[in-house]
Amino acid sequence: MAVYTEISDDDLSALMAEYDIGGVMSCKGIAEGVENSNYLLRTDKGQFFLTLYEKRVKEGDLPFFLGLMDHLSLKGVRCPVPIRGRDGVILRRVAGRPAAIVSFVDGVSVRNPGVSHCGQLGQALAGLHSAGKDFALRRPNALSVDGWRPLVDACLGNADRVRPGLSEELGSELSLLETRWPRHLPEGVIHADLFPDNVHFLGGKLSGLIDFYFACDDFLAYDLAVCLNAWCFEADGAYNLTKGRALLREYCADRTLTAAEVAAFPLLCRGAAFRFLLTRLYDWLNQVPGALVKPKDPLEYWRKLGFHRAAKGPAAYGLE
Repeated sequence: MAVYTEISDDDLSALMAEYDIGGVMSCKGIAEGVENSNYLLRTDKGQFFLTLYEKRVKEGDLPFFLGLMDHLSLKGVRCPVPIRGRDGVILRRVAGRPAAIVSFVDGVSVRNPGVSHCGQLGQALAGLHSAGKDFALRRPNALSVDGWRPLVDACLGNADRVRPGLSEELGSELSLLETRWPRHLPEGVIHADLFPDNVHFLGGKLSGLIDFYFACDDFLAYDLAVCLNAWCFEADGAYNLTKGRALLREYCADRTLTAAEVAAFPLLCRGAAFRFLLTRLYDWLNQVPGALVKPKDPLEYWRKLGFHRAAKGPAAYGLE
């Protein structure tokens, strides 16, 4: 979460007049993440999140994101619930941006996930995939393999400033992934960005999943690969096999991977690492002046990509 667009007192007052969620006690910007402008909104009736959607988020995608959260919450997934105004409408406009208010999810994210956290995440991810089966709206994944070449092209001119030789390495890696990427695996609604800062825990127990603004339809096992990259590597870049096994075991306890998914899993992990390398690299090279946000290190995912390139099949991840 982050703040790119400031909200004035007048804008906030006008917005709150459209809701029945109490009087404002505070509205504080949150300087984390890279996508939208986010505020923790406190009223005399509770806590909420106010999000102003920035340019990278297409306004036409918002009914999918907000509708998905509504759908998942009704299915028992612990996630933010979009708040409707007095007129029944969710989506608003504030400071020239599309905006929405969602419920607050109790708990905190963990900076250094343990084995138990990874296992609980696997169970929650399987539950999300199950709950999303009958969601009516569809949204292709714009940041899957077919969307990587424009990002590579946008970074090539300056990538060597981040790491010598990176431009050439990006091109060769993309060519391999485009050639080998699987085309027929089980698909459905995925979160696509379920990093530790998007999962809350309370008293050691998973209390909710947040930030659904990359959600889309894609391979279910790709979502699992995103999570493995985000949760199962240590600060020194080493893969933690025990964490990986916990994540995969608890996911597969609710949803068994097909033989094709198991065989493709190393490549999906490699692709997931490449995707976050690219978006982090792009953000690193195109920082927004004045934004209260610190770009994340793209080379973290270059190091993870090195593990995936060397992995000797699914067993390297703990898949038997």
